[in-house]
Amino acid sequence: MRIGELAHLAGVTPDTIRFYEKQRLLPAPPRTPSGYRNYETDTLEDLSFIRKGQALGLRLSEIREVMDMTADGQVPCDHVRSSLSARLDDVERRIAELRTLRVTLKGALARLDAAEVPPPGCRCAAIEGTVASTQT
Repeated sequence: MRIGELAHLAGVTPDTIRFYEKQRLLPAPPRTPSGYRNYETDTLEDLSFIRKGQALGLRLSEIREVMDMTADGQVPCDHVRSSLSARLDDVERRIAELRTLRVTLKGALARLDAAEVPPPGCRCAAIEGTVASTQT
């Protein structure tokens, strides 16, 4: 099948398929005599696998590793467990950061609500009353 049909069936764009080929997630397909890519139906399964991996938060490089391991006859489940565990740790860290940010934003809004007239030289009470974060 041609790239447009494959993209439609997979719910991606042709550019996405070309990008996955450049990233070595998909093998380069054979070409027709007129130069069009001619994909096998297995490619649709690969695209589905890639999308499911992305839905779990895996990076394309991690998905490629899993696909390579499978192609080499390995069972990648322990590798996937490690990747998913690391991803979960990242998500938990970000959730904690977002909770802290929520408290900070509520405090800034409360300072704005409480400040009737800014004091002379004050740029903005919401910003000036905020403790600077050490994160970059």
